[in-house]
This record gives sequence, C-alpha cells and structure tokens, in this order.
Amino acid sequence: TPIYQASTFALEGLESDPAYMYTRYQNPNRAQLEATIAALEGARFGHCYASGMAAIHAAFGTLKAGDHLLAASDLYGGTMNLIRSILAPAGIEWSLFDPMTTGSLTKSARPNTKIAVYESPTNPTLKVCDIAAVASEATALGIRTVFDNTFASPALQNPLGLGVDVVVHSSTKYLGGHSDITGGALVTDDEAISAEAFTWLINSGASPSPFECWLTHRGIKTLGLRVAKHCANAQAVAEFLVKHPRVVRVNYPGLTSHVGHDLASRQMNGFGGMMSVVFDSVETAQQVVGALRIWTFAPSLGGVESLIGYPARMSHAGLTPQEREEAGIPDSLLRLSVGIEDPDDLIEDLDRALR
Repeated sequence: TPIYQASTFALEGLESDPAYMYTRYQNPNRAQLEATIAALEGARFGHCYASGMAAIHAAFGTLKAGDHLLAASDLYGGTMNLIRSILAPAGIEWSLFDPMTTGSLTKSARPNTKIAVYESPTNPTLKVCDIAAVASEATALGIRTVFDNTFASPALQNPLGLGVDVVVHSSTKYLGGHSDITGGALVTDDEAISAEAFTWLINSGASPSPFECWLTHRGIKTLGLRVAKHCANAQAVAEFLVKHPRVVRVNYPGLTSHVGHDLASRQMNGFGGMMSVVFDSVETAQQVVGALRIWTFAPSLGGVESLIGYPARMSHAGLTPQEREEAGIPDSLLRLSVGIEDPDDLIEDLDRALR
C-alpha cells in the first residue's frame, strides 16, 4: 500500500458515503495496519492510535464518575499515572488487585467495578500471571478485562484466546520494532467495545499519521523473525547474568529458576526479549550504564537495538520510592530490552562493564 499522505479526500457528490473522507476518521494506511494487527491477535476488530497511552486511555473511555477500576498491582507506570492524574480527578474510583493471586480480583471487586486492567509479563519485574484465570474471574462478575500485551507482542501471546475482552499495545515497541515510530493499538472481538473505541479515537484526535502507520506495517513484516532473535539473545544474556557475582537477581521467565517459568511455557510461544536485573548496589548499576558501548541507555523497548533503562527514573518515575520498593523495583534494578545483535557481543559488553 502506498503512503496516503493526505488529510482530506475528494468526494463524488452530496450523497456519497466514502470509506475515506478525512484522515482523523480513517486513512488507507491506518485501515491496513488495523486489519493486520487484528489478524495477528486473532481479533475481529482493531483500532490504531497515536501512542500506546492513547490506546490505553481509549480502553478506559467508557468509564464515568462513580465507576470503579481495578488495576493490577504490577501495572506499567504510565498507566498508573493516567489513572491517578486523569481518571481519578474525573471521579473514577480505583484500587489495586494482585493478578498473581487466585481470587484477588474477586475479593477486590465492588458492585460498581467496570474494568480490570493487567499485564503479563509485567513491566519491569517480568512477573507472569495466569491470564485465563484472571479473565475468568472477571467474566463471572461481569467485569470487562483490558490486557496490555506490549511486552510479549502477538508473536508470543494472544490474550483474546484466553478470555480477555480488550488487548492493547504500544506499537512503538515490538510491532514497529525499529525505534522510529510512536503508536498504539486496541483489538477486541466485541462489536460494541469496538464502536466505543472508534468513537473515542475520532473525538479525542488521537489518530496516527499515515506515515507512522505505513512504517509500523513495514516493521510488522519482520515481527516473527525479530521476536525469535530477541528471545534467543535474551535467553543467552539471562543465563550469563544470573551467574555473575555482582548480580543479585535476574527477572526473566526463560530461566527455570523463575517462579513463572512453567506458566509462561504454557501460555506463551517464547519468553520474550525483556528482562530486569537487580545488581548488588546502585553504584554497580551506575557503573554498568556508564561503561557500556553496544547497549544504549535509553527509555523504550522492543527495537532491534539493545537498550538499558532505569525504571526508577523512567517508566516508574511517577511512583514513590516506597511504591517502587513494594513493587519489586529497587533503585539497583535496570531493565534490559535485548536486541538482535550478535549475542556474544552483547554479553562481552556486559561482562566488561561489570569488571
């Protein structure tokens, strides 16, 4: 599909009802991308947004004052910031539940609970929950489930098939895959939810540009190849780091020592390219960041290049130190997005930085 870099489209007459009229409503590049992402997730409907946060916001778009939202205790920091800074001031109630604990959602639900939002593996602690079990609990109570599948991508995990109602992505990450676009996506099998998501999209003005959609679609063409390499490299890096004397803990589901390893083996098609590492001190973490040559110290994830992030100052900066500690995010933790470079080069770079 060529790039339809147009804001408006010529109409044939007063009675015309075209598929494309104004790009905020729809554009051929966005339509193609939406259909592709929906197909990857096995969904009937898909919508694309200007960012992952816009997609998350759209998933919450039907909440109104007096409604209650259940948020997973290990939720992405940006989503928590959205809940606190925009939803709560609008009169939407919220509280936490633990998706790793059976029955937590049921116990935490209220009569006015409308939505439960969760993710697995979690960012940045890489905890793994039973996606289907949480969805089942919510469905039994008439609560809509929203699941952030950014970390796994559709190549490794399809939550709709496990009973989830709505799946969201930051397509900036693995879907785009080259750190050159910003975007988000929402998919669902429910026609009413799809209509709500579209209404929110056009009225919020959060439509992505045609070029961003074209670039994202280009990236998706190599999604399977890239994710397979991300997984293989991450496994090698994790196995190196877990044995290092200056490493306290490696959070990676591909390690048999990971508490969620067996569950991840059952509900995922691979363990992904993300991990987090707790070092023996903040000073060691600082040393690593300053000495690396191949790895880049930067926020974001899911690109072909290897990135190291510092959640305490990046993705989870909005949390208090106590909240981060309770969430298993000490100041000595670094998050690694393992790219597709030669794994020996990545390991050698880490080994040298730790000396």
